[in-house]
Amino acid sequence: MMISTRGRYVLRLLLDIAEHQGEGYVSLKDSAERQEISKKYLEQIVIIPDVSKMLVSKGGKNGGYRLAKDADEYTVGEVLRAAEGSLSPVACLEINHSPCPRSADCIALPVWKGLDEVINKYLDGMTLQDVLDKKPGYDGGDNYVI
Repeated sequence: MMISTRGRYVLRLLLDIAEHQGEGYVSLKDSAERQEISKKYLEQIVIIPDVSKMLVSKGGKNGGYRLAKDADEYTVGEVLRAAEGSLSPVACLEINHSPCPRSADCIALPVWKGLDEVINKYLDGMTLQDVLDKKPGYDGGDNYVI
């Protein structure tokens, strides 16, 4: 599984907004400068339906974006799914995928299911606030056994 540029940028944008929304609404211009991402790209990101639901926007001079909920109410998994659609390591595990005719006899299926479980458990166990706080245990040091 590889997270796309869009997924990485959505996460960076939401983390930037969470980190700076105490100063008021966060402008895409300011976030683009801090994150070194094109403002045009961020404009495309904030209109992704599942991403836009996570944001509150305000127009005008002091306008911009804020998170719709607190940073500790959004998991990294939720944010990445909003951008990517799915985090499944193989197509046969995606929710909207047609059932694989080989699934009953697939010897590798338990491997993919275990990987999917580890990915989701890890990303859903970490909130935006955890990332901002650099919460111990989320530095890649977790040891998972499948």
